[in-house]
Amino acid sequence: MKVILLDDVKKVGKKGDVVEVSDGYGRNFLLKQKLAVLVTKKSMEILDEQNLQHDLEEKQKEADAEEVKKKLANIVLEFHVKSGNGGRVFGSVSTKQIVAQLHNEYGIKIEKRKFIDKDPISSLGYTDLKVDLYKNKVIGVVRVHVNG
Repeated sequence: MKVILLDDVKKVGKKGDVVEVSDGYGRNFLLKQKLAVLVTKKSMEILDEQNLQHDLEEKQKEADAEEVKKKLANIVLEFHVKSGNGGRVFGSVSTKQIVAQLHNEYGIKIEKRKFIDKDPISSLGYTDLKVDLYKNKVIGVVRVHVNG
């Protein structure tokens, strides 16, 4: 029996996959639990339409990430920290602070876990931090200036 999975099913397949399963498993479990539908001409048309919509959404998200990358290229974030003799810094600048300043001053929302360089900045001067904006395809750079 061929079915289209409506949800991820362990050891069977992912959502949207067309899989061959035994008749009893398909009828008694997958169809009853609404985890799958039978493969018909109409269900294949619906699946193709959903895949097309998904591809369009992914392309839009990638284009949005490219725009954010261009905005980030023109931004230098300024942070002031206390420093002692020889440029020793008391404290550091975390990704949480960087995300907050990007959101407050420029309206750019980035999750702090998307930063590739997650270490806090604990030195004076300019530092470039890489950010994964879209599935490791679009990598942006946030330039941070720490002065004492």
